[in-house]
Amino acid sequence: MKLLLKGLCLAVTMTAASAQDDAVADPGLAVDVVHYWISKSESAALDVYRQAWTEAGNRWADLPVENEAALKRIVSDRIANGYPPAVTQWNVDEGARELPEMGIVNDIEPVVREDHWRDRLPSFVLERISYQEKVYFAPSDIHVENWLWTSQKIFDELGLETPETWDDIFAAADRIAAAGYRPIALGSAPWEIALIFHNIMYYAMGPEEYARVFNGDAEAVLDPRMLDALDLLRRVSRYVEPPEARAGKNWADATAMIGRGEAGMQFMGDWAKGELVSLGYTADRDFGCNLTPGTSITYFMVIDAFAFPLTTREGETQAQQAFARMVLDPNNQVAFSRLKGSLPVRTDVDPRGLDRCGQLGLQRILDEKHEASVHSRAMPSHEMVAWISILAEFFDDKTISSRTAQQRLYQVVNVG
Repeated sequence: MKLLLKGLCLAVTMTAASAQDDAVADPGLAVDVVHYWISKSESAALDVYRQAWTEAGNRWADLPVENEAALKRIVSDRIANGYPPAVTQWNVDEGARELPEMGIVNDIEPVVREDHWRDRLPSFVLERISYQEKVYFAPSDIHVENWLWTSQKIFDELGLETPETWDDIFAAADRIAAAGYRPIALGSAPWEIALIFHNIMYYAMGPEEYARVFNGDAEAVLDPRMLDALDLLRRVSRYVEPPEARAGKNWADATAMIGRGEAGMQFMGDWAKGELVSLGYTADRDFGCNLTPGTSITYFMVIDAFAFPLTTREGETQAQQAFARMVLDPNNQVAFSRLKGSLPVRTDVDPRGLDRCGQLGLQRILDEKHEASVHSRAMPSHEMVAWISILAEFFDDKTISSRTAQQRLYQVVNVG
C-alpha cells in the first residue's frame, strides 16, 4: 500500500487545487463517499451522516465496498486515474499518516480552528488525526475492541454471573455447553481470532511486554508467557463451532447468535452492540456487556475517520470541509455512535444519549490517565497479515502446538 501511494503522489500533486475555500455548507455541495460500512448497524449509523448532509441540500453519492482492503485498492486506483473520491472512510492507525506525509489528502485546518476541535477532542484523538501540526482526518467515533458480550437469556436461565476472570469464562462455557447452547460465538474471519488473542496476550503478558511485541521486539515473542497466551487461546477454540460450521459466517452472524439466545458469549469490539441494537435487542435486557477479563479499555481503542483526497473538481474542497464539520456536529456524533455501538470523539457530548455500555466506555475513554490505543496497529500491515494467518491456523488445527505457533510468530516479527 505504501509503495502504491508513493507512486501516486506526483500525479496528484501536479493536478490538485489549493485549499482556500470557505467551509460554509452552501446548498448543492456534492461528495462521493467510499466506505465499507455495509452491515445492518453500520449502514444505519452512516445514514445519520447521509441524512444530515442531504437535508442541508447537498448531494451524496454512496460508494460501498466489501472491506478495508477493497477500499484502499479502489481509492488508490481512483487517485492514480485522476478522479479521486471527495471523501473516503479511513482508520487512523499508525499507517494513516502516510496519506498526509505523501501529500495526497487535504488538511481541514479551517474547520478545526473555527470550530475549536483542539478544545473538544481528547489528546489521543488529536494525535492520531494530525500530521505536522495540521489536522487531516475528521474522526467519526472511537471503537473499543476488548468487550465480552453475553446472552442475557442464557445467563439468566442458567443463573450465571457476568464473568470477571478467565476461570469464570471457562466455567460459564462448560455450563452453557452442558445446557445445549454454543458457549462462544465466532465467525469465519481470521481477524476475529486475532482479536481474541490480543485480549489474552495483554492479560497473560502485561502491558509492557504486549507493547514490545507489537513495536517489533521479536525477543518478546519468545517470552514464556506467550506460550501461556497460546495455550489459553487453544482452550477458547474448544468452545466454538468447528471451522467447517463457521464457513461463510461473519462477525455479525455470530453477534446475532447472542441476541437470539443461541450462544452464550462473544469476544468482539463494540460494533457488535451496534449490530445487536439494529436487530432490535437492548442492553441489559437481551445482552450484557463487560470488558474482557484482564484488559484495560484504553489499550484497545481504534478511531474511525474520514479522509479527503486532493481534488481539482470545482467546489470540492469546500464540500470536504463542510463534510468534516458535519461529522463533528455533537448531535450527529451521539446519534452515529448510538447506532454504530461506538463512542463519540467529542468530550462535550451529553452521555445520556448512550446506553449503559456506551456510558461505561465513554467514562473510561475520557479518563486521560489511561489514554493509549491498540498496540497491534503499530505492526506493519504485511506483518499483521502473516501474524493473523498463523493465529487462525493454530486456532483451527489442533495438531499445531503452542510452541510451534510461538516460533512462527517469532519469525514474522524477527524478519519484519
